[in-house]
Amino acid sequence: MANRMSEDPTSNVGALVLFSGGQDSTACLAWALQQYGRVETVGFDYGQRHAVELKARQKVRRAILRRFADWAPRLGPDHRLNLRAFGAIGETAMTSDRAIEVTERGLPSTFVPGRNLVFLTYAAALADRRGLGVLVGGMCETDFSGYPDCRRDTLDAMQTALNLGMARDFVIETPLMRLTKAQTWALAKGLGGEALVEVTISESHTCYLGDRTMHDWGAGCGTCPACELRARGWGEWVAAGRPALTP
Repeated sequence: MANRMSEDPTSNVGALVLFSGGQDSTACLAWALQQYGRVETVGFDYGQRHAVELKARQKVRRAILRRFADWAPRLGPDHRLNLRAFGAIGETAMTSDRAIEVTERGLPSTFVPGRNLVFLTYAAALADRRGLGVLVGGMCETDFSGYPDCRRDTLDAMQTALNLGMARDFVIETPLMRLTKAQTWALAKGLGGEALVEVTISESHTCYLGDRTMHDWGAGCGTCPACELRARGWGEWVAAGRPALTP
């Protein structure tokens, strides 16, 4: 199927997408494929309870290669990095069997301290070796779970630190930063039409508990914070008539 794609993407710039296999990173991957001539993906195994997302990553990539002929030549290798030692440090609800709740610090127990900072450091080191100048992440301030490392201020500081420390000119792109989850569904439609919406529903994975029970909005337990955000966004988008958001 043909996708809605820019006629003049930045073909001389390569991007590395921090790709978990969830709804947000699927939208980010599609966005990057529209913007850049060469796109690679990186995923992190940090001992997450929802390790099923590591399988979802490959399913989403295969679906994009199969269903989007114009994007397929731009999608380069996937990289999977082992960060289990880091994941074990946090002892959070994301990596151990404990309740998902708000902690005494006012943060959700799914918050893995420094996770995005570590992800970006490893991604930048990989991008340096792969000759990729852009790092793309699905961090979002509008509909997020209270994680301080999702804020744009944090990422601006991280971009400065990476460029100073590596003598590079990396750009950290966050196309979802100001979008609600409803708008993320709309962006998916604007990027790849109903085909990308279908791929997001059937193949991506966001549920913190690793549940693959299917719903209208995709697979999940339906009760964890990630599922609640995704389901609410879906409901708002459907109620609005399933519009497309053009990037």
